[in-house]
Amino acid sequence: MKKRILSIGALILVAAAALGGAAYGGYRFGYSHSIRITDSRQLLNADFNLFWEAVDTAKAKYVDIKDVSDEQLMNGAIKGMLGALGDSYTVFFNPSDAKKFQDDLNGSFGGIGAEIGIRDEQLLVISPLKGNPAEAAGLRPMDRIWKINGKDTTGLAVEEAVKLIRGEPGTVVTLSIYRDGWREAKDYKITRAIIQVPTLDSEIKTLKSGEKVAVMKLYNFNANVPQLFYNASVAALQGGAQGVILDLRSNPGGFLDVATNLAGWFLKDGSVVVREKKRDGAGDTLVAHGNAALANIPVVVLVNNGSASASEILAGAIRDIRGAKLIGEKTFGKGSVQEITTMSNDAEIKITIAHWYTPNGTKIDKLGLKPDIEVKMSEEDYTKKRDPQMDKALQVIESELVAKQ
Repeated sequence: MKKRILSIGALILVAAAALGGAAYGGYRFGYSHSIRITDSRQLLNADFNLFWEAVDTAKAKYVDIKDVSDEQLMNGAIKGMLGALGDSYTVFFNPSDAKKFQDDLNGSFGGIGAEIGIRDEQLLVISPLKGNPAEAAGLRPMDRIWKINGKDTTGLAVEEAVKLIRGEPGTVVTLSIYRDGWREAKDYKITRAIIQVPTLDSEIKTLKSGEKVAVMKLYNFNANVPQLFYNASVAALQGGAQGVILDLRSNPGGFLDVATNLAGWFLKDGSVVVREKKRDGAGDTLVAHGNAALANIPVVVLVNNGSASASEILAGAIRDIRGAKLIGEKTFGKGSVQEITTMSNDAEIKITIAHWYTPNGTKIDKLGLKPDIEVKMSEEDYTKKRDPQMDKALQVIESELVAKQ
């Protein structure tokens, strides 16, 4: 069996995917040495005869047993065992699904342009991506996906949902969506497309008090971010920016090493960015390396329910180390690391092996980060294209700049 380490960012990108490098949100790729698994009878303190009794019963009595292969029975048993762990990121792929999973990571396909995940056993939208079909259709972070083309999503794994949502560009997928405050679900017909993933928008705003602030909207943590962020930061400093608003709303994550790269702009060299802990307490501590060019100017960070994984890592580090204010809504809470083990028949198991913690020891996974200043977006705000979260960030950064004078 072979192992690969992943620390997947939020989930599965239902869009065009072309991944590489060391860590995607962080998937950390690369095969390790082969391993031998101890005989399960030495590990499982249970009567294994019950398993064989169940097999015997199915074989002897199930009316359509001729339509079910022994391999399907075994695959179902494995899925059930992993399901008992209660972790939506721990998944079994049979050989054909394992191949499709790898094709997704290395290929390109039509989709709707959204990150999806599972929370409390419910499939939901984490982040619709700017300029793509999901956003154009009106999907929002934390929308619950009840049905996909009429198929109930109850108990559906993220990877299975992805296979249903993706498809040929130009074709339509229907999602039945329920949103908090609604009496019933609504159907959204979304035309699939080859997804264009946005990266970074940056501008300098002049406040009422006369100070200039750089507003940097980061959409993900892909491989292009370090150079683009460098260009934006240099332009901001040369343009006289005296503070920074880092907008990580609806940013589902990306490469883990990109998050630590960006942390090097805001934190002093060697500052802890994130701690990774395995079940035995061991793990890695990642630190910032960079020029710290933005370390001595005020910064506030915007977050919401769609801020996940690498976004939570960077936001947590800037708050813990700098005392920067987080403004908006609680983040999603994706702070775990997955490992993929390839089985002897080319099936794969993706299993959670570690959790991420902020520098001060705050667990990210399933909990998320609570903002220092909570500001929610109402239906009317979306409809009238108002942004009270950004308004609050501008107010806070202005007060900090005035107080610094």
